[in-house]
Amino acid sequence: MKRLFKSMTAALVIAVLFSVIPFSADCRNLTDDVFRFHILANSDSGSDQALKLYVRDRVLKYTEPLFKSSRSRAEAERKAMENLQQIANAAQKAVYERGYNYQVCAELRNMHFDIRNYGDITMPSGDYDALRITIGEGKGHNWWCVMYPSLCVGAASDYKELRKKTSCSEYEVMTDKTVFRFKIVEYFQNICSFFS
Repeated sequence: MKRLFKSMTAALVIAVLFSVIPFSADCRNLTDDVFRFHILANSDSGSDQALKLYVRDRVLKYTEPLFKSSRSRAEAERKAMENLQQIANAAQKAVYERGYNYQVCAELRNMHFDIRNYGDITMPSGDYDALRITIGEGKGHNWWCVMYPSLCVGAASDYKELRKKTSCSEYEVMTDKTVFRFKIVEYFQNICSFFS
């Protein structure tokens, strides 16, 4: 009986690994092809959280024409870098319009994101390049979206553009409803990171 249990367990582990490894590779490819937006509020007070959303809207309004014509993550990131000071200025102006003196920091960085859901889209955990805006102390809850391909406010329901700008396997990863697979990939990545 023990032998049967061990054999069944080994078979299950092998089956899971063979289904997770290709899915994990698709998740890794996706992190290379996506450019994200991350904004941190000064604090968790209601007014600071409302300010964060106001700044978000102003930054997205400014950046929409920049990223709409981008054909790749690299191009979107290049445009963000070339316009970083103007993006920071738009965010800072929004803070001042609301009567706050918080300083705004805008930067491009590679950062870790956990599994995130955005409507019908699920983004796997991983290290992504992102435009990050920090308001004041940056100690409040954050808000995020995908700037390329566009999944930010106003574009979340239009997945045709997303479908055009991602590979079939990447699109399948993002629209996969099986959170269990994402969790297994996350554990798998953590184990691989531990040994590397």
